[in-house]
Amino acid sequence: MKKLFLILSLISFSSFANEASQDALTTSALHPKQMKWEFDNPFGRFDRASIQRGFQVYKEVCSACHGLKLVSYRNLAEIGFSKEEVKQIASEYSVTDGPNDDGEMFDRPGLPSDKFVGPYANEQAARSANGGALPPDLSLIVKARHDGPNYVYSLLTSYADAPDEFHMNEGKYYNPYFEGRQISMPAPISDDGQVEYKDGTYATKEQVIIDIVNFLQWAAEPETEHRKKMGVRTMIFLGALFLILIAAKKAVWKKIK
Repeated sequence: MKKLFLILSLISFSSFANEASQDALTTSALHPKQMKWEFDNPFGRFDRASIQRGFQVYKEVCSACHGLKLVSYRNLAEIGFSKEEVKQIASEYSVTDGPNDDGEMFDRPGLPSDKFVGPYANEQAARSANGGALPPDLSLIVKARHDGPNYVYSLLTSYADAPDEFHMNEGKYYNPYFEGRQISMPAPISDDGQVEYKDGTYATKEQVIIDIVNFLQWAAEPETEHRKKMGVRTMIFLGALFLILIAAKKAVWKKIK
């Protein structure tokens, strides 16, 4: 009788553990897809054409909900925009400034030195417009998430219908790469041709997502190319120094037997 009770207990525990494990697998985020990026190697470099297209995607699609508060308009010169183009882009936005001589705030056209103007006046306004959810600022989103570029790519490419047995909360969208697999943001990039690129590149959904990832990587780590070049130069210097020290050691000790 005791053996039977023990067996039944083990079966019940095993069944419970299996169900708990299945539930965890159902709600936990998948590991990001692994992509090859030009910037992600020891000799990495930015694809500036892709970054410029990514800026266009941000401006036309993402900026309606997400800010980029740590980037200035003048930084766009680093990815190939001319001074005139930067001035034109900045002037399209209205910036609150002041106070003036009368002690009042006023609006003026943006300047290259201004930070990117956000879509909302404050956090409360952002939450109110998004059903209580707060759209994250994208300035450092690539650095703020594990395996950032691959995470952003995986998230944007993987919206899908929820499995039949998966309970979805109202106003949420199923995405297996988001923790909990329920996200408040609807798929921002949904179809080919959603964006019409100024350089003539055909904007497939895949291309648009790759371009916005390249743009966000640059926004988060604009020093990437310089850092990698310095790293390569440092390794070359250390290698040469090592050879010099080996030669010096042999020269010093060659007469000693």
